[in-house]
Amino acid sequence: MLPLLVAAGVVALYILFVETIFKSSKCKANAVMAGKTVIITGVNTGIGKATAMELARRVARVILAWHIQKKAELAISDIKRKTGNTDVVYMQLDLGSLQAVHSFTETFLKTEARWDLLINSGLVVDGRTADGFAIEFGVNHLGHFLLTFTLGSMAYCWGNIDFDALVTNKHLGTGSKLCNILFNHELAKRLKGTNVTCYRVVKTELPRNCSLWQKFIIKPIARLLFLDPESGVQTTLHCDLQDGIEPLSRHYFFCCAPEDVQDVVAKGKNCVVAKKLWKFMWPVLRWLSGLF
Repeated sequence: MLPLLVAAGVVALYILFVETIFKSSKCKANAVMAGKTVIITGVNTGIGKATAMELARRVARVILAWHIQKKAELAISDIKRKTGNTDVVYMQLDLGSLQAVHSFTETFLKTEARWDLLINSGLVVDGRTADGFAIEFGVNHLGHFLLTFTLGSMAYCWGNIDFDALVTNKHLGTGSKLCNILFNHELAKRLKGTNVTCYRVVKTELPRNCSLWQKFIIKPIARLLFLDPESGVQTTLHCDLQDGIEPLSRHYFFCCAPEDVQDVVAKGKNCVVAKKLWKFMWPVLRWLSGLF
């Protein structure tokens, strides 16, 4: 009987922790986005779709940028139905192809009158991009770097950057998270004084390509380590909409609050490496894409 009571107590504490502490942070901003245009990548499921849903509710013009049109259009239909906002549209964007990214920005700048917000949503999956890079690095860093530049999950702690690997074997994988942190760090420095800010927020969900049994085993643990999309999107909304946080540009946010810079792993705030990565990436991208 005692083991059953202990087990029941553990389950109750687990549910209490997940459903209260981890879901207690809410974006308190009441901003309405009427007249503003938002681009969101990675939008067919998960936090990307949840973000699009919330911004559509705030009357923004929401552009879902994704490479699979059918899935994006299904998401658009669902968002329109639930929010009543008909100004939600699809634009073709394959972040795994540098030329496709360039084509997207050219089309966008020719057809859209304004751009207020860019929300880059990454993915976790194996495989290779059209340019031959590991997908996580090619999409989450290279594609988003080029997209952000041409438009105007603490996994980084375990990453390292091998600059030679970028143009030789193209195997850089775990380092993509670290690259994202350093890119955000350097971009914020370069944008200082322009009224344009940038933030990095927590990752939220289990990889969608896990097998059924892996999800069954990992999901209970993952719920203690990651937020579900509806909870995770609150931090994204906070960074996008909350007045007064502009001085915190470049910070890493979790549960609607900035992480103390002192608590960020040293390699994630290394100004020398961040600057080197920035100076290294742009010529490399030009060379790899053959666009300039």
